[in-house]
Amino acid sequence: MIELFQRAVFEENLALSFFLGMCTYLAVSKRVETALGVGVALILVQAISVPLNHLLHAYLLRAGALGWLGLPDTDLGFMRLITFIGIVAGLVQVLEMLLDRFVPGLYRALGIYLPLLAINCAIIGGSLFMVERQYDLAESAVYGLGTGIGWALAIVTLAAIRERLRYADLPRGLEGLGMAFIVTGLISMAFSAFAGVRVI
Repeated sequence: MIELFQRAVFEENLALSFFLGMCTYLAVSKRVETALGVGVALILVQAISVPLNHLLHAYLLRAGALGWLGLPDTDLGFMRLITFIGIVAGLVQVLEMLLDRFVPGLYRALGIYLPLLAINCAIIGGSLFMVERQYDLAESAVYGLGTGIGWALAIVTLAAIRERLRYADLPRGLEGLGMAFIVTGLISMAFSAFAGVRVI
């Protein structure tokens, strides 16, 4: 489990290895405070949605899953993507209401990017990778938490660097997104240094 968690955070980082969720990653990474808020929100949604989607897939959607209802030949796998999106959208809606109620400053700072988590391909990608790799429930929970933390770590790292770069004397053509792409590539290379490293 520790190895799976480490792989999810560093080696197979959804933002830096698979480049999933890049629209939110680049747009919200201008300030550390906002990036941290989106990162925490993504960790919460990912940590809940991946194991929940595992249960839905295992007991309702995959071929033979409805055997307990007397329908062993039924395969609802074609509904996997739309079901996963529905679960994620519901979780994001609940999170949005909670932030609006209890942390209104962060809710306003996140603006349009919070509802965009509902269609963030990093979140959906985590659930689809979980199905493709045939993780059990415990592995799904660890993988969901790890991918959320990895994505949050990546966006906060980029935001911290971009805040410092505001005071740098950059060539005119590299200001803004140009430098963000270069920094993202460098962070990706740094994270890939963990490939093959094992904690135990």
